[in-house]
Amino acid sequence: MNQHHESTGPADAQQITLRSPADLADALPYLMGFHPTDSVGMVALHGRRGRFGGRLRLGIPGSAQEWPDVAEQLADSLISGSERRGSRPDAVVVFLCQDPAREGGARHTVERLRPLAQLLRTACGALDVPVLEALCISGGRYWSYCCPDARCCPDEGNPLALPGTTVMAAAAAYVGIQVRGSLRDMEARLAPHTGPGAQAQRRALDTAAAALVARILDARGRVGVADETLALARVLRDRLGSTPTPVAVEEADARDDRLIEDGEAAAVILGLQDRDTRDRAAQWMEGAEAPRALRLWRALARRCVGPYVEHAAAPLTLAGWVSWSTGDEPGARVALALALRSDPQYTFALLLHQACNEGLDPETLRRCLRGDDDMPPGPPGDTPAVAAAGATDGPALSPAPPAPVGGAPRRTPAKAPRTAPSRGARRLPDPGGARTPRGSGRPGTRPEAGGRSGGPGRDRISAPRVPRQRRSGGGVGASPDGMPS
Repeated sequence: MNQHHESTGPADAQQITLRSPADLADALPYLMGFHPTDSVGMVALHGRRGRFGGRLRLGIPGSAQEWPDVAEQLADSLISGSERRGSRPDAVVVFLCQDPAREGGARHTVERLRPLAQLLRTACGALDVPVLEALCISGGRYWSYCCPDARCCPDEGNPLALPGTTVMAAAAAYVGIQVRGSLRDMEARLAPHTGPGAQAQRRALDTAAAALVARILDARGRVGVADETLALARVLRDRLGSTPTPVAVEEADARDDRLIEDGEAAAVILGLQDRDTRDRAAQWMEGAEAPRALRLWRALARRCVGPYVEHAAAPLTLAGWVSWSTGDEPGARVALALALRSDPQYTFALLLHQACNEGLDPETLRRCLRGDDDMPPGPPGDTPAVAAAGATDGPALSPAPPAPVGGAPRRTPAKAPRTAPSRGARRLPDPGGARTPRGSGRPGTRPEAGGRSGGPGRDRISAPRVPRQRRSGGGVGASPDGMPS
C-alpha cells in the first residue's frame, strides 16, 4: 500500500505515515472528528505520497436498490468537489461502518455490504480515480475488500487497536485533535424526546401554535412576537449559563432540560420559525454567549416532538451555526445534517452546511450578524444571515434558481401555514458547491438550494407551519458530511 500522510497541524509541518489497513482503520475517527456509525465514508488522496484531502460521510441507505445511484453520486461529489477546491484526487479510500446485526454477526454485515463497496469502487473507477483501499468496520474489527491475502486480512477480520494506544492517537493528542465519541451519541444529543414527557411538550406546542400563528401572520403582531421570543430566549440562555455544568454529557443535557419549562420551550420554538427572529438569535455566536446559546438550541431541538419535528430545523441550524462559528466543525456538520433531515429545503441550513464543508471562513457571516457596514448586499428578500452565507468570496454555495420558461426567475411570496405540504424522496446535497451531481433527476439527488419551482427555499416563509404527521420511508437518509482539503 502506498504511504498516506495526514496533516495534524495547520502548517502541514507535522505528519504521520499510515502504511496498512490497520493504520487507516485507526485514523478514521480522527479524520471525521467522531466515530462514524452506520456510515459510508470516503476520503480523497492527493499526490504521489497520498496526502489526505476532502472527505464525505453519508448514512448507509437501508435499501440496496438505492446503492447504485448513491455510489455514483458520492463518487461524483467527492471528486468534483475536490476539483473545485483546486486538485483532482489521485485515489480514494472507502470506509463502510455498521454495527453487527443481531443475526449473523459482524461477518454477515461485511458480506451484506460487499456489493456497496464494489459499487463505490466501480463508480470511482468510472471517473478514472482508483479506490486504493475499501474497509468494513464492524463489531470492533475491520476487513479489507481489496486485499486477497488471508495472512494479513483473514476471513474473521482483524481487531481494531485499543483507543489511545496508537501512534495516530498520540499524535492527535499532541496537536489537540479530539474525537467526540460516536456519531450516534452526537445525534442523540439533538434528537426529539420520547416517552411521557414528550406528550406534555406536544400539548404545550399545540397551545403556543394556537396563540402565536395568527400574531405572526399579522405585520404588527409579528414584531411583538419576535421581541417576546428573543427576550424569553435570552432569559433561558442566561438561566442555563448561570448553573454549573455537569461533566457527563447525558447529565448536562438532562439538567438543561429540567431548567426549561414546556411552555417556555414551545414559545421560543414557534417564534424561531420567523426567519428574521432566527437571524437575530444567530447573533449569539461568540464570546460568553456562544456556549450558552448552543446549549439552548440543543435543548430546544430535543423539544421538537411528534408532528413538530420539522420545527427543529431552526434550532438545529442555529446549533450548527454556533458550533461552526466557535471552531467545532464536526459538531456543526452533524447539527446541520440533522436540520436538513428534518427539512431538506431549509435554505439557511443548506448554505451553512455547504459553506462549512467548503472550508469557508465563518467570519463573513459573523460580520454581517454584528451589523458591519461592509457586507455585500444579498438577493432581494433574503435575510441578512442567508444573504451573507451565500455572499462569500469563495466557491459558489449553490446554483442560481432556474428561470421558468418565458420569463425571469420567480420568487415565491410569503404564505400562510401549510396543512399538508408534499414531500418527495430525501435529497442528497452535493457538498462541493456549484455543480449539480450527475443523475440529478434520480432518487437521492437534491434540488438546488434555491428551492422548488425556481423559488426561494422554505425558510423564506416567515409564518410557522401547521404541524403534520410525518410519513415513513423515502430517501437515502441524512445529507452527506464533508470536510475540506
